[in-house]
Amino acid sequence: MANPVFSRLQATAQRLIAKYGQKGTIKRITPPDPVLGGDGTETSYPATLVPMTYDQRYINGTTILTTDRQIYISSVGLAVVPQVGDIVSAGGVEYHVIASDPNNYDGIVNVVHIVQGRLV
Repeated sequence: MANPVFSRLQATAQRLIAKYGQKGTIKRITPPDPVLGGDGTETSYPATLVPMTYDQRYINGTTILTTDRQIYISSVGLAVVPQVGDIVSAGGVEYHVIASDPNNYDGIVNVVHIVQGRLV
């Protein structure tokens, strides 16, 4: 059973992202069949998200670059969990997912997905 505290946190995150965020997509490319080959399949999932610039104190030039963005993605209604290798599109700009954190504190409720996005 989901902890009601985390459900409320999820609802609060969803409201704030809906108010200040924008519509975007998460593209996942599945690899081709290892036996038959062919091309990978690209699937797009709609998402509501907020891309934000990292605070200067976190930018070190190796793991976090000045062009990287911290992207908050609402978990409400999201069909997939963002993972490394996905491409997040926000405002016509595409970002590779370098790191992903679902903020899942109780093992049941994903409060909000915070991903590190790097320009494609």
